[in-house]
Amino acid sequence: MSDWDWSEDDLGRLAAFLADRGLTSGAVSTRRIGDGHSNLTYLVSDGAGRSVVVRRPPPPPTPPGAHDMLREARWIDALAGTSVPVAPLLATAEAGEVIDVHFYVMGFARGPVVTTRTPTPLDTPGVRRDLGHALVDTLADLHAVDWRGRGLADMGRPEGFNERHLHRMGRLVADGAGDPPAHFAPIVSWLSARVPAESGAAIVHNDYRVGNVVLSESAPGTIAAVLDWELTTIGDPLFDLGYFLSSVPEPDTAMTPTEELGTAMLEPGWPTRKELADRYAERTGADLADLTWYTTLALWKLAVLYEYGRRRAVRGVGDPYYADQALVQSFLDAAHHTAGLDPAPRPSEHP
Repeated sequence: MSDWDWSEDDLGRLAAFLADRGLTSGAVSTRRIGDGHSNLTYLVSDGAGRSVVVRRPPPPPTPPGAHDMLREARWIDALAGTSVPVAPLLATAEAGEVIDVHFYVMGFARGPVVTTRTPTPLDTPGVRRDLGHALVDTLADLHAVDWRGRGLADMGRPEGFNERHLHRMGRLVADGAGDPPAHFAPIVSWLSARVPAESGAAIVHNDYRVGNVVLSESAPGTIAAVLDWELTTIGDPLFDLGYFLSSVPEPDTAMTPTEELGTAMLEPGWPTRKELADRYAERTGADLADLTWYTTLALWKLAVLYEYGRRRAVRGVGDPYYADQALVQSFLDAAHHTAGLDPAPRPSEHP
């Protein structure tokens, strides 16, 4: 995780920026929040008890086109007033306006974020079940948003999304000839041979899981806000469902890093993967015949992203968290298991 923090000069400029917009008054303090290893999120508070949230990219170097906070802000703004709960967008700043990178400011959604346990008073089987239903219902509501009517037609290319997604992500770890690493090859072959036609076109969050929502304390069993719209695009909604289900841990099975960020869902009351998938199909009418492919794709994609992060980390230019090859292997193992393949091969070397 990055050790970047606000300098005194940064805080002074931030306080002035927020005060000019009537969001805070006087000096401000910041506190890092969130469990991610990507963009940096801060709770910013003034002496009068007012709080906002600031999201900024990680320090450079960053991959080209990644960590576009202003693009993320546009999604949040466009979803305001829909059935998808989002914190209100309050302000944006260009690089150099306050600090050396762009950022945006949003309202602070009060409530817990669940990872390893469901907090009191939400920790009853009945409320946990309601929360699971709220999670999948919110995903269905997101996929039902009229993205063209919201002015988002330029934010993605849904045609050919599945094939393009497979090839574009694969290039991140391919060699000079375009071939995947040997320990990735079997799952790439399986996915490539079974690419389904897109099930539809919708706003795809791309990182939807229990750790990326704020739960409501005032209305137990409901969601106060969906967070982390960094990877959102227009694409196949079943990829979102497959990714979400891949983050839900199952009893007595090895867990991936994303499942470890949601172990609370093993507590009594939380719906199972199958129950969540069935509810999504009931809500949307989606045909889930190809769901195994989408879930496998999500796990393979995470293996690719973690391998990309591992290579950067071992070169000393990325987050050290990703340096452990076992993280990559856990996603490959889960992808093979989901696809019904033999166990994933181990790498012969680490490039």
